[in-house]
Amino acid sequence: MKPSSILMAIAVPTLWGFGFAISKAALGEEGFPPILLTALRFSVTALALVWFFRPPVKFFRQLFVISLVSATIQYSLTYTGLDGVDASIAAIVVQLEIPFAAILAAFFFKDHLGWRRTLGMTLAFVGIGFLAGEPRVQDNLLPVFLVASGAFVWALGQMLIKKLGGKIDGFTLVAWVAAFAAPQLFLSSWVFEDGQWEAIQNVGWVGWAVVAYLGLIMNGVGYTMWYHILGKHDVNQVAPFLLLVPVASVTTAVLFLGEPLTLFVVIGGSVVVAGVGIITIRRPRQASLAPEAKVED
Repeated sequence: MKPSSILMAIAVPTLWGFGFAISKAALGEEGFPPILLTALRFSVTALALVWFFRPPVKFFRQLFVISLVSATIQYSLTYTGLDGVDASIAAIVVQLEIPFAAILAAFFFKDHLGWRRTLGMTLAFVGIGFLAGEPRVQDNLLPVFLVASGAFVWALGQMLIKKLGGKIDGFTLVAWVAAFAAPQLFLSSWVFEDGQWEAIQNVGWVGWAVVAYLGLIMNGVGYTMWYHILGKHDVNQVAPFLLLVPVASVTTAVLFLGEPLTLFVVIGGSVVVAGVGIITIRRPRQASLAPEAKVED
């Protein structure tokens, strides 16, 4: 890989990891309800992108289901969980997306797991188990469970996307999933949350800056760079860079949000990342047989 591609491959997970952590700053009593924050995020993405990509009308039914699962349900669970636990903890737990995706791919598509993936999945779950020893986790089991549930639903959404078989290009998929997800999320917020109007009136510039970052930088710029480097290099070359996502998230949470970096977080997070790395990093032949890789929505 050229130095420019390496820098871009590092920038993408950094942008995604930073965005996940700073989302915490836009939640809570002085911020947005979590589902409303997600609704605003996808609204910004949709308004920025849909004008440039022709509506894939023949796939609207599939896109509706995909947006319901991989955006509305997933982010409602993940961000509601994030609202109740430290961002550093949530950033590690959400990495269960990868082992969950491997398990579901084996179930739905008969993908062969093999000993390497099985080892990686075992390590990931062992790391989460070790993380459970952290007092902040023991005191917030429900939010952690919601984040883990969001990771499972994300993996389920990837199975739905895989069934499309590449019939829709990545940019169109991002734009129109956002367009379908935004009204679903606003409706979900209206049903399950309260205080939305007060939050919109009273949230400070930090909250609105986070919305703009999530919608434009994390979704728009991040995906633009990601699909660019995917188009120029093998997945096996660029996928390992995604292991920087939890590193960037935890670093941001510690430096900017003031969250403590405990031994449980360091060891548990390292074991989880190692397990995800074993699943993600494949030999060249394996990569050519399975070209999909994790991306952050």
